[in-house]
Amino acid sequence: MNRRRFLAASAVTAGAAAPLAAWALAGGDETREALPAKPIRIPSGGSIRTAFAIGPGVNVIDTAGPWEVFCDTAVVGGPASFDLYTVAASTDPVEGNSGLQIMPRYAYREAPQPHVVVVPAHDAGDPTLAWLRHVSRGAQMIMSVCTGAFVLADTGLLNGMTATTHHDFYDDFESMFPQIELVRGRRFVEHERLATAGGLTSGIDLALRVVERYLGRQGARATARYLEYRA
Repeated sequence: MNRRRFLAASAVTAGAAAPLAAWALAGGDETREALPAKPIRIPSGGSIRTAFAIGPGVNVIDTAGPWEVFCDTAVVGGPASFDLYTVAASTDPVEGNSGLQIMPRYAYREAPQPHVVVVPAHDAGDPTLAWLRHVSRGAQMIMSVCTGAFVLADTGLLNGMTATTHHDFYDDFESMFPQIELVRGRRFVEHERLATAGGLTSGIDLALRVVERYLGRQGARATARYLEYRA
């Protein structure tokens, strides 16, 4: 079995920590107040193009959690909205974990330049890594969820930074990527243009943090309230 697919599949059965709404805690020590979110400039026209890079074995909640967060910002209104789309090596159907099939809207060669990229756990090949490196030059934020951190780390973009991933794969991540400092026990770890979430539901926390950086704390709180996500 391909190692990336193994990581994605195993994370599903291993379970995850209960959601703690840690988006309000800056991805840091969950006993202290949040650091102020550094705002991200809203693109001209107010449409935040948000690409979900998917492939075989893509984890459902890694994808659907952030997707729901971003689409539900529509209930908040305001100066911007998220234009969501899936992208993969081709537009052929992608089979996710548990058999869910997703039809990518774009192949990498034709996808528009995104402002935000979400990298869920999945079996990523060289075309995915090349596309992530390419769009990183123009993206305002690239975020991974769960063992999607392994995909992002494979691009080299995280070298010299801190990151996190699903707790069952801390040791693997440290041994495979010694040039990245693994942070344990965090819902997410963020930098100005790159961020990594822990396992599964942590992607919701990080997506809310991205919403906060675009739409402010009130926008993120209103979105979480609509989701009935404890914050």
